[in-house]
Amino acid sequence: MAHTCVHWFRKGLRLHDNPALMAALRDCKELYPVFVLDPNLHNNTCVGINRWRFLIGALKDLDCSLRKLNSRLFVVRGKPEDVFPTLFNEWKVTKLTYEYDTEPYSVRRDKTVMALAKEHGVEVIYKVSHTLYDIDRIIEENNGKPPLTYNRMQAIVKTLGPPKKPIPAPTMENMKDVQTPCSESHEKKYGIPTLEELDQDAAALGEDKFPGGEQEALRRLDEHMKKTGWVCGFEKPQTSPNSLSPSTTVLSPYVTIGCLSARTFWWRLTDVYQGKKHSDPPVSLHGQLLWREFFYTASVGIPNFNKMEGNSVCTQVDWDSNPEYLAAWREARTGFPFIDAIMTQLRQEGWIHHLARHAVACFLTRGDLWINWEEGQRVFEELLLDGDWALNAGNWQWLSASTFFHQFFRVYSPVAFGKKTDKNGDYIKKYLPLLKKFPAQYIYEPWKAPHSVQQAAGCIVGKDYPHPIVTHEDISKTNIQRMKLAYSKRSADPGASPSKKQGIARKDHFHEGLSSRYKPLSQIPPEMKLL
Repeated sequence: MAHTCVHWFRKGLRLHDNPALMAALRDCKELYPVFVLDPNLHNNTCVGINRWRFLIGALKDLDCSLRKLNSRLFVVRGKPEDVFPTLFNEWKVTKLTYEYDTEPYSVRRDKTVMALAKEHGVEVIYKVSHTLYDIDRIIEENNGKPPLTYNRMQAIVKTLGPPKKPIPAPTMENMKDVQTPCSESHEKKYGIPTLEELDQDAAALGEDKFPGGEQEALRRLDEHMKKTGWVCGFEKPQTSPNSLSPSTTVLSPYVTIGCLSARTFWWRLTDVYQGKKHSDPPVSLHGQLLWREFFYTASVGIPNFNKMEGNSVCTQVDWDSNPEYLAAWREARTGFPFIDAIMTQLRQEGWIHHLARHAVACFLTRGDLWINWEEGQRVFEELLLDGDWALNAGNWQWLSASTFFHQFFRVYSPVAFGKKTDKNGDYIKKYLPLLKKFPAQYIYEPWKAPHSVQQAAGCIVGKDYPHPIVTHEDISKTNIQRMKLAYSKRSADPGASPSKKQGIARKDHFHEGLSSRYKPLSQIPPEMKLL
């Protein structure tokens, strides 16, 4: 029987390595490629303008690729549970395919849509291709629990063998008996949204440094894979948080919404590594993809993963509620130029280096401001192009020393950490031009500059740029004691889950700004959003 198929694009916004799309094309006479602009997902979650632009770019690129196959993308407005029954009837649909999604909202949504499909006699096929492995299989292999250490994760995936190989994109040959019915009103009814339709002010946008879409993702991948020496020698902690152009691949936004398949990335790396000496997980590029898998697995296996309360592996901390501090952090006016420059880059460009994420996350939580990591998680979800539900929650727990990472006495200095890789403060001058005339010796601590130096720089601290909102040296010591108390309460609780044994004791040379202690390499939190 020849089917009328809807392939529902959600995160997997690509044609390559899309097994669910290929399943749609089997025994298919009519194909409707659909993207649902879901108000539950896109309006109720705060989505910043850079993220909107990235999504629109990805949808335009996808539509362009589909047109080359004599098909089109249908962008449908509304809640999936409302729009699908109408589409099933209108198009006489017999088959629905999609890529499996592990997020709690997505699981609930898909259950509802599957029930509706069953009522309408529509066959449903979904495939795992957003992650390297089937996450449920990893949990099953670990006796029904998510692994809570990276070492354990590595041991499990070793038993599973390498990830499946990616499949090629459909060709005209696959489409030869398939049509996509398209009316003259298609653009009006199913066109890709504009920023204006989404109530976004396009004038507020800066340069589009990371255009959305599968073609751009594959171009960037090719560009990086040509640098074999760089790929083989890549060690995440040795990259710079404040270089003026990214010192990592910036492929994470493309993997997040599936413009680039993680499996394609994995196997391209395998090809580059072949027969050469190369770095290994956790610091290698393969290691970064395994970190992603690690947090996805934790997010599936741990209920309430994006919250402190009701999260069985998360230390319960008496965070302060301080709207003024939170706003100052979010709006880049903490009075610490390194922190404010990072938050400015985040707002302008939608991406910051993983060590920069470490610095601002530690500062907001256990380091200086003592604000709940859930608040930081929300800001990152709005502003990061690679804002990924599982990775965002996992990394905020890690950086706040609530889960996974437990050396709370190691605190990033908002002054010394940035100086290590950018003594002159060029990064600060780029993102906070107000401070660009400060001499290098004061650029990280402008409040220490004599009044005459501030005048010469055209920036008076307290008037043109804020005083630091806290005294780091004092508050960080106080906060270490507060964390110590939270930990002692946890260890006194007989029901507390294992924590302190979770570190991996392999020594290496990552050095933090506050103290001259050395830190075990694999204790370094991975990037808030990978790569």
